[in-house]
Amino acid sequence: MTVVIDPSFDPVPSLGRSAEVRIASATDVEVAPVRAIFVAKEGELPEVGLSREALAAAGFTSGKNQTLVLPGEQLRVLVGVGEGITTAAALRDAVAAFTRAANESGALAVDLTGVVGADLSALDAAIATTEGALLARYRFDALKSDPKTVALESLLIGVATSDEAAAKQGVERAQILARTAGIARDLANTPPRHLSAEKFADVIERVAPDFGLKVEVFDRAALMELGCGGLLGVNAGSIEEPRMIKLSYQPADAEGHLALIGKGIMYDSGGISLKPSNAMHAAMKFDMMGAAAVFSSMTALRELGVKTAVTGWLMCTDNMPSGSATKLGDVLTIRGGKTVEVKNTDAEGRLVMADGLVLATEEQQRPDAIVDIATLTGAAMMALGTRTAAMLANNDSIAAQLEAAANTTDENIWRFPLDHRYRDQLKSNTADLSNIGGQYAGVILAGLFLNEFVDGLPWGHLDIAGTMQAESDDLWRSVGSTGFGARLLVEFAAAFEAPAGA
Repeated sequence: MTVVIDPSFDPVPSLGRSAEVRIASATDVEVAPVRAIFVAKEGELPEVGLSREALAAAGFTSGKNQTLVLPGEQLRVLVGVGEGITTAAALRDAVAAFTRAANESGALAVDLTGVVGADLSALDAAIATTEGALLARYRFDALKSDPKTVALESLLIGVATSDEAAAKQGVERAQILARTAGIARDLANTPPRHLSAEKFADVIERVAPDFGLKVEVFDRAALMELGCGGLLGVNAGSIEEPRMIKLSYQPADAEGHLALIGKGIMYDSGGISLKPSNAMHAAMKFDMMGAAAVFSSMTALRELGVKTAVTGWLMCTDNMPSGSATKLGDVLTIRGGKTVEVKNTDAEGRLVMADGLVLATEEQQRPDAIVDIATLTGAAMMALGTRTAAMLANNDSIAAQLEAAANTTDENIWRFPLDHRYRDQLKSNTADLSNIGGQYAGVILAGLFLNEFVDGLPWGHLDIAGTMQAESDDLWRSVGSTGFGARLLVEFAAAFEAPAGA
């Protein structure tokens, strides 16, 4: 069957978009055509020509991220900040709320002179402001014949003269981070027919060298030679070839080596263990978000001057039912020789990740740590909802560094225990391991499975199944793929310190 796909379609339109972000004075912001005015619940009211009583009568009570647009020659958008802005996360949210309220405007302005202070530096405030605006205005409209979203063309940020240098540094960093998240969102939002594993590899081969990354692509024949039975077993039911994509970032005089493994299930039907609902199937184009996060994060490393060498392993295939698909009870041999009995073909992510984890441990320059990221378990969503990802680790230093990166980007994670008392549930009568355990502790069991393949190296695991998408616009999280984990991995790599004894 021939399906017509626009040959001009670009899966990473964010690379072609940029808004001018400029540091200016508070006076410049004051006369800008569209500007934000932050309003706290208490204290002196900004000069807006209205009393608090009048604002309350209009329904504006200064609650966090509440907005009220005041029309006129100059469009002023009041943004409630509750008790005040004291964190970068609060400022990012407030600016995102402003950006959405002013959604018909391509030029925005924000004054930070009343925000920067003891609690929030000019650097961090500029980062949060730039990210809040750019991420909130993100849209995936590459397949729309008549896009409606107004592009953000310029953002004016007002600071004191003494803060200009720090604010400019913050803007530069934030533009890179926002682009990183945009690339991850683009890739995950792309429909599966438009972005197979092979096409994903083609995109990376085209784009990655521009960011100083070396690319190696492994097709089915190469994967067979490597003995990657997990990836090949998941791919067995598909007419599309699998791809493993290895990315290498090697700075001069590297200080340590980090391996990142990303799950790239381009579409997950569940295989023979078919997923039960249309809604679940419709979301499964996002099942490659781990691989998207690894790739997009690595595009930022050179520009941010990251000193750690980073190797990325993207394990890519779709998971389809057919006469050739892996069956329940089949045994797959993972790279390195461990065998796994497949008791559920919808627990496929851990199978492809296992091959990547083993390959990472075999590198001539052994990594000081391994971090994997995957839309792995529905159990993570059931436990933590859609705003917090699950994290497991076999090393406290890696866990702490991941938590610090998550706090910086406001991508919340929660550490689960790697409780080895559940390990017996992964036993198999016919193989070394089963790919699922019992009915409960699904997040922990998935982590225990992956831990079997890291050869004792310091390791952390991010399960982003719950956080992979937003069903509607939510502050700086735009509808569709959230790009969760892309900025987090950048911050983790930028601040990475090899654990003691690694």
